[in-house]
Amino acid sequence: MFSFANGKTAFVSKSLLVAVALGALTACSEEKKVEAPEIVRPVKVAEVSEPDIGRKLDYSGSVRARTEMNLGFRVAGKMTERLVDIGQRVKPGDVLARLDAVDYQLAVRRAEADLSAATKQVEISGLARRRAETLAEKNISSQSQLEQAQLANDQAISQKESAQSALDQARNQVAYTDLKATQTGIVTTVSADAGQVVSAGTPVVTVAIDGEKEVQVAVPEMDIGNFKPGKTVKARFWSATDLVLDGKVREVAGSADPQSRTFAVRVSLPEDGRILLGMTANIAAVEDNATPTWSIPLAALAKRGDQPVVWIVDRQKSVVNSRPIKVADFSDNGVRVSEGIAKGDLVVSAGTQFMKEDMKVKLPQTVASRFGTVSSQTTASIQP
Repeated sequence: MFSFANGKTAFVSKSLLVAVALGALTACSEEKKVEAPEIVRPVKVAEVSEPDIGRKLDYSGSVRARTEMNLGFRVAGKMTERLVDIGQRVKPGDVLARLDAVDYQLAVRRAEADLSAATKQVEISGLARRRAETLAEKNISSQSQLEQAQLANDQAISQKESAQSALDQARNQVAYTDLKATQTGIVTTVSADAGQVVSAGTPVVTVAIDGEKEVQVAVPEMDIGNFKPGKTVKARFWSATDLVLDGKVREVAGSADPQSRTFAVRVSLPEDGRILLGMTANIAAVEDNATPTWSIPLAALAKRGDQPVVWIVDRQKSVVNSRPIKVADFSDNGVRVSEGIAKGDLVVSAGTQFMKEDMKVKLPQTVASRFGTVSSQTTASIQP
């Protein structure tokens, strides 16, 4: 009896020990399950940059004055001197060049002599007229003689007026042998020099008038439809890379140049002291009615049903979510998207087939250290 009791006691003790051991193992297993870390998938990302607002139209030209005057002599002759050079400033009244005025001075003397003779003739015919009037009053001479005297006096007066006009014209021609500036500006071109015989109206000096400046560019016919008067464009200058101005298309040529087959487009510039005549400028414009698009890598494009999507990383929560997009077209570098993303979005650029809503992800170290600010053209990855 005693031995049986001892055996039963030993059996119970062993059973308790086994139960305690099993309970400890179960607790350890549950503790391990609770402590198991959540799986975080490393991802390769690309940041969306500035949108592409359409095909850029860039053309080069030079700065010129809106108004340029080709000045020439109003009479023909031989140039005796040129008094200005290219780049020289002139003001109204400044003499730019001179002609040999000897022949025109001789014409003045002849006109003066003609006027003097006509004046004497007026005096003589006037005396004859008054004499004829006196004799007619006394009935000594006939009426016809009086009329002839009056007619001769009228003709003499007309000849005098003609001689006076000829003298004024001759004096003007002497004055025209001096080529003078009529407005303030800068000499941009010299087309004749001393010793050269020029005809009336032949351009001798070109003066760019002070005031509004503009850039003239040559645009091919395939792009001329994107340039309309009033269109705003950007003007940049090779000699001042930090100088960027808003210009406006002022004039578009109505016909193409017969040789180059391009159209001349004039772009007005705002007033700025840094702009000098002759500077090389670049005019940049965009296509009319162009839709802004954002570029993403081709591998970032995914689908949910028939709807194209991308996976966007939430920087704060480090999770990914899908977002519907609208694909504009495809390019050599990837996909152009017109709707659904914005500048600064972090797009998963590889392994989109493994993404799920609200999945935890781990950003590349280079991205995380810079708070997710990377170029859309540069992607980075991290090893698990």
